[in-house]
Amino acid sequence: MKNRLVKKIMRIVLLSFVGLLVLSTFIFLWKKAQPVVTVYEIVTPATGTVETKTVATGHVEPRYEVLIKPQISGIISELMKEAGQKVTAGEIIARVKVIPEMVQLNSAESRVNVADISLKQIESTFKRDEQLFKQGIMTAEEYDVSKANYMKAKEEYANAQNALEIVRDGIAKNSKVSSTTQIRSTITGMILHVPVKVGYSVIQSNNFNEGTTIASVADMNDMIFRGNVDETEIGKINEGMPIKLTIGALESQTFQAVLEYVSPKGEEKNGAIQFEIKAAVSLPDTAFVRAGYSANAEIVLKRAENVLTIPESTVEFRGDSAFVQLVKQEKPTQVFERHPIKTGLSDGIKIEVKGGLTSSDKIRGAAVNKEN
Repeated sequence: MKNRLVKKIMRIVLLSFVGLLVLSTFIFLWKKAQPVVTVYEIVTPATGTVETKTVATGHVEPRYEVLIKPQISGIISELMKEAGQKVTAGEIIARVKVIPEMVQLNSAESRVNVADISLKQIESTFKRDEQLFKQGIMTAEEYDVSKANYMKAKEEYANAQNALEIVRDGIAKNSKVSSTTQIRSTITGMILHVPVKVGYSVIQSNNFNEGTTIASVADMNDMIFRGNVDETEIGKINEGMPIKLTIGALESQTFQAVLEYVSPKGEEKNGAIQFEIKAAVSLPDTAFVRAGYSANAEIVLKRAENVLTIPESTVEFRGDSAFVQLVKQEKPTQVFERHPIKTGLSDGIKIEVKGGLTSSDKIRGAAVNKEN
């Protein structure tokens, strides 16, 4: 009796499971047979600005970087400044100790000795002539000649002494203001680099030698962007175009710049022809931009302001014609009508509408979901 009841219950459970399976299959097949209704986002044209841009990569640098070189050869005896410090025009950066050549030194010393002997002899003669003139024995003309010879001898001795000091010390005692041993900055700005140290030998700059660089100085308030533009874009840009500059180390800030130079000659870089450009950067007083920062420059090629725009993804292009799906009905079901429009400038996301739509029109956007 008990076994018979268990079998009956199992039969009922099995039949119920089979029934549910058949019902589920029927419902699934019924849903599959129903037409699919796609619901679309409704888009309204908006007034805005459309820009086409190109991006140039490069770096920021001072417009002018001046290399300070010595006017005399010797050894660095003292450094007054270091990289990162500000300097004014005429301020001393370093001092050079002169190491004289023995031939020049001997010649200068010999000149001093000769001038000293001559001065002593002429001085003795002049003093005697002065007494004779006071006694009325020598005429005024003869006295003037003797005095002139004495003054010339004094001048020659002073010149010989100065020449010796210049050969030996690099400077005469009576001309320290214009000392060639004192290396001065020629401009006002910031010292970017000091490649020498105390004890380094330096060579003066002349027609045959560039000379040793003591320091490089630049005006950090006058910066330019130097970058490259691909040959496919170079024909679209010209001097005077505005640029928005983004510096890698200062991502939170953007700077305005104006294009001032486009190279007439391209160079091959990484398999492509690139043209160099330069732009003057406008820096606020609160910003400090270091020389050599990498930067990206957005150059606005074309701009359309206060124009009617729609998402470019809503436009259907057929040859030279453009169409949108104009909303004719939203409820209970959406109904659209293919409608021609006239397009203008595009930035790849938004596109300008020159005709065929008004700001009150509604068009079909992207599909948002599907309903059975």
